[in-house]
Amino acid sequence: MKKQLIQLEINNRLYEVPVNPRDLLVDVIRNKVGLTGTKKGCGQGDCGACTVLIDGVPVLSCITLAIACQGKKITTIEGLADAQGNLHPLQQAFLDHGAVQCGFCTPGMILTAKALLDRNPRPTELQIKRAIAGNICRCTGYKKIVEAIDAAAKEISTGGVK
Repeated sequence: MKKQLIQLEINNRLYEVPVNPRDLLVDVIRNKVGLTGTKKGCGQGDCGACTVLIDGVPVLSCITLAIACQGKKITTIEGLADAQGNLHPLQQAFLDHGAVQCGFCTPGMILTAKALLDRNPRPTELQIKRAIAGNICRCTGYKKIVEAIDAAAKEISTGGVK
């Protein structure tokens, strides 16, 4: 199969990467771009560990072709901290509320929560639970995750970074 050079905008930076037409976005992000925060879990789109944002929408990168992402804005967990390295309020809330156990699901969970807060800055507990329903966590039981997302929503809506 012949490789094709494509451009991907990831975390506001342009990358030129050679890809095969069937290369998955998760593999390109991790193995060709070197951003390893995006996790490869089930490989079937069932667990949510590979979630990234494409044009602000949560997408399962393990079932998304990299070639289809040209011209789109991709955000990974590494793209949430500011230029000085300060964590996004969601990242900090996950740490503060103990919503991180093994950390495998955390990047996908945080990016899913970011998309929720971008479209609904003050979600209810039920709205938070529904938003993260496609992300599987085997460690925390979700209570601390929901609390962290709620705390971040409050901080962001009172003047924290978005």
